[in-house]
Amino acid sequence: MMKTVNNINELPSPSFVCEEALLEKNLKLLSHVQKEAGVTILLALKGFALQSTFELCRKYLQGCCASGLHEAILASKEFKKEVHTYSPAYKEEEIEQIVSLSNHIVFNSFNQLKQFKEKALGKASIGLRVNPEYSSVEVDLYNPCGAYSRLGITKKNFLDGELDGVDGLHFHALCEQNVDALQGALKNFEEKFGKYLSSMKWVNFGGGHHITREDYDVKGLINLLKDFKQRYPHLKVYLEPGEAVGWQTGYLVATVLDIVDNEMKIAILDTSAEAHMPDTLAMPYRPDIRNSGLANEKKYTYRLGGNTCLAGDIIGDYSFDEPLKVGSKIVLEDMIHYTMVKTTTFNGIKLPSIVIKKDNSCYQIVKNFGYNNYEARL
Repeated sequence: MMKTVNNINELPSPSFVCEEALLEKNLKLLSHVQKEAGVTILLALKGFALQSTFELCRKYLQGCCASGLHEAILASKEFKKEVHTYSPAYKEEEIEQIVSLSNHIVFNSFNQLKQFKEKALGKASIGLRVNPEYSSVEVDLYNPCGAYSRLGITKKNFLDGELDGVDGLHFHALCEQNVDALQGALKNFEEKFGKYLSSMKWVNFGGGHHITREDYDVKGLINLLKDFKQRYPHLKVYLEPGEAVGWQTGYLVATVLDIVDNEMKIAILDTSAEAHMPDTLAMPYRPDIRNSGLANEKKYTYRLGGNTCLAGDIIGDYSFDEPLKVGSKIVLEDMIHYTMVKTTTFNGIKLPSIVIKKDNSCYQIVKNFGYNNYEARL
């Protein structure tokens, strides 16, 4: 039975806290885009897989896109609507189960299409991922169309005569971008692969659309989608954002365990950049912290470090109006998307609890983690 508390200070630490009202605000905007543009939006589980919110999510979205067997099982079991699966490469021993769970299955190469097409025909709608070779993502780690990308078939390697049984094309070229980037990617996609669309039933525009970000051009997106559908009225159009669903919907609450001094004050938290917020090191980026400023902007400056033995497990340098002390709460903003899905138990560190903040401002503690979660992974 889920425990409920009424004060953030009563939460287990660390905890991921998803605010239901903010999530629903994002979902309503995505639903508006669906209705106005006549498209279908799926939840990308790779970015947001908080199953305790699926009852709310499925009121507004039409299903999930999965990146392999386990996400497909989760989508089928917990979301209970459409399941669209894409993987860079499927395994022989998993393909039949994936097909049985999926409405759409997208192959990354003609090799994989040839290997598994007979297992999918008549059971799932078959698609191919293509690479529009439009590279606008600045960080190589997150660039699906970067040099030597393994993701999607380039025009040079596209086999015109091997499309029997293929119903759709999928492309994904964006990461946290606005509609202008989609416009560029779509232009390349149509120039390279537009001649095949007359024989297709659907096209998937992938993810990376930052639709729920405050400065996103939602009207421009709707117009772009409408224009595309006017050119290809027979095609069903899908988008599959993950980050846009969970964007700015919650935070990570942590606690100061100790403060040490080595030419500056260093606060050690019960959370970890390496284990709980890996994108802060991989991107890298500096997470926002509630009621803080840049180093030396406010009166008291600290370096915030994680509680693992990794020397570089550093969140960053922050300043505060009041001095931190052992037991102080630290709230790291916007930590729901692409965060919970990437956590690890490195060093045996405990995974953050999962909490839903309800509309009535009470907090539902959905899940706690402990030693068994560490042991089971090894």
